[in-house]
Amino acid sequence: MSQNLLTVDLEEWFIVESLQNRFGFDDWLGLPSTVETNCNRLLHLMHTHNVRATWFVVGWCAEHHPHLIRRIAEAGHEIACHSYRHQRVDLLTPEEFREDTQRANRAIFEACGVKPVGYRAPSWSLSEQVSWAFEILAELGFEYDSSIFPIKHDLYGMPAGPRQLFRMSFEHDRFLYELPASTVHRWGQNIPFGGGGYLRHSPYWYTRRQVRRANAVGESVVVYIHPWEIDPEPPRIDNLSWLQRFRTYGSTGTLLEKLNRLLADFEFIAVTDYIRQTTRSHIGFERTD
Repeated sequence: MSQNLLTVDLEEWFIVESLQNRFGFDDWLGLPSTVETNCNRLLHLMHTHNVRATWFVVGWCAEHHPHLIRRIAEAGHEIACHSYRHQRVDLLTPEEFREDTQRANRAIFEACGVKPVGYRAPSWSLSEQVSWAFEILAELGFEYDSSIFPIKHDLYGMPAGPRQLFRMSFEHDRFLYELPASTVHRWGQNIPFGGGGYLRHSPYWYTRRQVRRANAVGESVVVYIHPWEIDPEPPRIDNLSWLQRFRTYGSTGTLLEKLNRLLADFEFIAVTDYIRQTTRSHIGFERTD
């Protein structure tokens, strides 16, 4: 049986692209927090199914909920980086990106004693236009990235990007593995299905069929979720557009049960475990240099 990958983008409900015009960074501390309650639900589910996942942690959340990040690490899950302020990489300069990533790493390390080797960009915002970011990640000691989404979307996407794990090489013998978000190639285009709204809004039979099809041809599926997506009663915001309401509240009451069925029907592992098995590299092991 193929092994699939379970990943969590650990962020608060208000740190999402569809609400960027509603809340600024200075507002965050004054907003109600739901991240611990929802992460506890996910941790219980993963423990029930004996699944080790990769948690891409926003540094600001690590700074304000260090005990939560420590508990996730102590439960045996992989801790990776999801930026500090959840700013789109394609809106940053190289130096701003470097500083944000370093700040996130410090916050995560102080919370749980782990130096992340994996990175995922906010809102899948790595593309050809900011290819310099991949080299900066390698310079900072990251060993893999999972930020490319090979689709066309109004907020993100790299349609011509690779659909499977590959390795990038840079000067000074640096490297970076890239693990793209999962798609199926149909009708001349890549169609997403493995996480976020695609997973929430699709009936379970459809998701199961796509995972089975991918596994049948030897492809592993990257599933990604956010803690706020399993909240049956998320904080409500007035005056949202229909698209913002759909992206923020749509099907959040059903995702936890879909995820429960998915973990029962398929085998899942963390990203570093998958890359080690696939490439026979020592990725993710403690460095001694």
